[in-house]
Amino acid sequence: MTLTDFYNAVAKQADTDKTAIGVADTKRVLAVAFSVLHTLPTADVLDVIAKGLATAAKKAK
Repeated sequence: MTLTDFYNAVAKQADTDKTAIGVADTKRVLAVAFSVLHTLPTADVLDVIAKGLATAAKKAK
């Protein structure tokens, strides 16, 4: 999966009937999120990602 594929997959799931979020907005927010992660130490980045994945796993149940 490329970064663009990732952005598009997220945008597709984020844009719902209840929350109309465009692809451009989703890509901008993700780009800013990566910029924030870039400023953190690697251990903190991995911790944030691990917590996000754990939250996603709970929601998927």
